[in-house]
Amino acid sequence: MKMILVACALVAAGMIAADANAAVNAAKAERLAGKYNCLTCHAVDKKVIGPAYKDVARKYAGDKSAIGKLEHKVKNGGSGVWGAIPMPPNNVPDTDIKTLVEWVLSLK
Repeated sequence: MKMILVACALVAAGMIAADANAAVNAAKAERLAGKYNCLTCHAVDKKVIGPAYKDVARKYAGDKSAIGKLEHKVKNGGSGVWGAIPMPPNNVPDTDIKTLVEWVLSLK
């Protein structure tokens, strides 16, 4: 019985740590979005110049290649998917692009 309680406690602790890590990553991503001026054209829940991040997450939900596609688009720019206004290329380090894209795709 003690082993079951210990196992449950370890699982719960792991879930709490995972939630805390996700919150830290979201906070980091939000800071990066501000640092790299992403929020000039995007918002989490409404269209600005570019699409709302939640709309991007919905569009790419279930697309296993979404991370690569969006990392490429952030780095190199693109147009035509969300309207006539192009997204310019961004001079953002690859690790920060990855954090930003993963955060956007996690939004519900």
